[in-house]
Amino acid sequence: MDHLRLLCDIGELNWIFGDSQSTKAFLQRIVIIVADHMQAEVCSIYLYDDGREELVLKATRGLSPDSVEKVRLKLGEGLVGLAVQELRPVCEPIASVNPHFKFFPGILEEQFESFLAVPILRGRTRIGALTVQRRKEHTFGDQDVLALRAVSSQLANIIENARLLMTLQGQQRQRVEPDGLADVKFLRGKVASEGFACAEAIVVDKERFLGQVLRLDVDRQYTLADFQRAVAMTERQVRDVQRRLEERFAEDVSLIFASHLLMLRDKTFLGAMVDLIETGDSPPAAVLKTAKHYIDMFAQNENTYVREKAQDLKDLTLRLLWNLTSGQEARSLWRDRIVIARDLFPSDLLQMSSEGVSGLIVTSGGTTSHIAILARSLRIPLVIVDAPQLLALPEKTRILLDADRGNVFVDPAPKLIADFEATNRARRSLESDQGPMQPTSVTRDGCRIRLLANISILSDVKIARDLAAEGIGLYRTEIPFIVRSAFPSEDEQFGVYRKLVEGMPGKPITFRTLDIGGDKTPAYLQIPVERNPALGVRSIRFCLEHREVFTSQLRAILRACAGADASIMFPMISSLEEFQEARQLLHACIAALQAERVPHNDSLKIGMMVELPAVVELVDAFAREADFFAIGTNDLIQHILAVDRTNERVARFYVPHHPSVLRAIKRVVDAARHHGRDVSVCGDMAHEERYLPFFLGIGVRALSVDPAYLPRLQRAIGRLTRKGAEVLAQQLLAESRATVIEGLLEAHLQDHG
Repeated sequence: MDHLRLLCDIGELNWIFGDSQSTKAFLQRIVIIVADHMQAEVCSIYLYDDGREELVLKATRGLSPDSVEKVRLKLGEGLVGLAVQELRPVCEPIASVNPHFKFFPGILEEQFESFLAVPILRGRTRIGALTVQRRKEHTFGDQDVLALRAVSSQLANIIENARLLMTLQGQQRQRVEPDGLADVKFLRGKVASEGFACAEAIVVDKERFLGQVLRLDVDRQYTLADFQRAVAMTERQVRDVQRRLEERFAEDVSLIFASHLLMLRDKTFLGAMVDLIETGDSPPAAVLKTAKHYIDMFAQNENTYVREKAQDLKDLTLRLLWNLTSGQEARSLWRDRIVIARDLFPSDLLQMSSEGVSGLIVTSGGTTSHIAILARSLRIPLVIVDAPQLLALPEKTRILLDADRGNVFVDPAPKLIADFEATNRARRSLESDQGPMQPTSVTRDGCRIRLLANISILSDVKIARDLAAEGIGLYRTEIPFIVRSAFPSEDEQFGVYRKLVEGMPGKPITFRTLDIGGDKTPAYLQIPVERNPALGVRSIRFCLEHREVFTSQLRAILRACAGADASIMFPMISSLEEFQEARQLLHACIAALQAERVPHNDSLKIGMMVELPAVVELVDAFAREADFFAIGTNDLIQHILAVDRTNERVARFYVPHHPSVLRAIKRVVDAARHHGRDVSVCGDMAHEERYLPFFLGIGVRALSVDPAYLPRLQRAIGRLTRKGAEVLAQQLLAESRATVIEGLLEAHLQDHG
């Protein structure tokens, strides 16, 4: 069978689909070609509907035509659903014996028992599935699987482009209100980063990209000189964005635009555009054709980092086309807008921040994800709401984002906007009347609580210093890793860490070693796909597996902390052996630096994060080994309650005041105090006022929070007494029902708020 010819025939469709009258006709053409080449009696294409989370049969050859649009499968349902859920081919000589087989009466597939399905993917994004079937005496072999996988990889981009263009054509024919959107006026989500914004929406979604491009004025006459002016203008803009990022941040985050500049200087990339222009294509068409070729090439690459560059190229193409067709400087896509997206990369957030985004709404992920932490550092209001239908919202729809409460108002009435703006003016005025923070935080009866700052990016340091934070209780060292295109060197890390030390002179600073994996994986890091990355190779496990990376970081921290009051702690420790192994590596780095006569700090305190139930059970043994504990409540809650904190479907089970959580925290604090070890709380519970009396009552005397929460916490501490907090803590620990505990917490907050 000539599988190469099949790929060529499919490839020829790449520029033909725009002439199709409908997506259905285009997909039908594909199944005919594939069925003929694969000598299969049946070939079908299913597309994945993100909004409804189901696979829909869109085209078939061999099954009943009436089954199109009617056969629908959830992820994991049937053999097709299994292939798409698990992102792998499913090949069965007799399909009906597989326990996942799902029978659909009337679609006429009973006689075609030999079955092969492959998912259609862009990276790990589900596009759909391609299936072929034969009679059971003609089974599919390994070569068939390879061929169909190659076809599905090629189809992923073609189908996606077809859907984009057909969507755009449909929008131009008539404006249809998306299903379920007409009645959406108010949505409640999870607060990820507090704040208030009222602005027009812009949807960041792959299905909008081609539409944005094709709405530009590409019918005018343009010259090669116009194109060259647009390229020069685009390079100036990218450099300007880089400069603004460099002024605000010190973690080399401006490197996220390196690929933009490289492409603008790449002779092959620009040369291809010039060649097309010189042979008769209009400059806009030349930009589109060349960009599409590279976007397709990047998106199909096996390397995750290269695939992400496809998104960068889309942004660059939009900017270049705007400069070419508008005759004026490209305006920021994000300035004074509320961005709605399914998910975002840290680099997206940094770029949007530099260009003046007003707020963010993300339709997936948990409130403790890395994006939420970064949004707080950047002071961008962010709400996470399980509402994929928002991705279909018409652009420039006005949104009121109340990220203090997690409320999203779509197309709000003028009076509602005015009321919210008045409330926020009053609140800002009240906060300014409170005056600056005091150097120390004490309760009404004189109990001292140390308020420390969590730092994600170096721009947080000035805020922490201005707010009189008593030190840095947690510096998240992963940002310089996440925003770069490769691991930062020891010297590059040293430069960042030293700026942190110099920014907090005389104050204690605690460095948390690299915590990546799970929802914090750099694109360039080729970690194998894991079924449950939160329980996989992350944090200290990653560091101990990649000792050259870990050693480089430890040396950089030791050098940067010379002469400083500094500590170092290891995240996600699950056993004494892990802690001891990490500590031994640190001591080996100290010995090496001593031998090299390199200035460093050889007397740092060595502590650990308490994030796993395994530590709670062995906490006394750990207290004899570690110099201090930092309780990371986000992960501790997740693992005690078996709740994926980035999964909105189980968000209701993520209960910080669950009695098991409170008792685990109490047990850790008791052990630390018994062994004379310092203990702090640095997770999200630490900044929630209602949990403050519990921490005070069980003996916690240090809290580490994002700087924005410091003034509020200091005022709340001043309203409490240690005696009253101890009484409440005893009541909470005596209860076995979370609902009762919640009632006690709320009642106390109202009485002392």
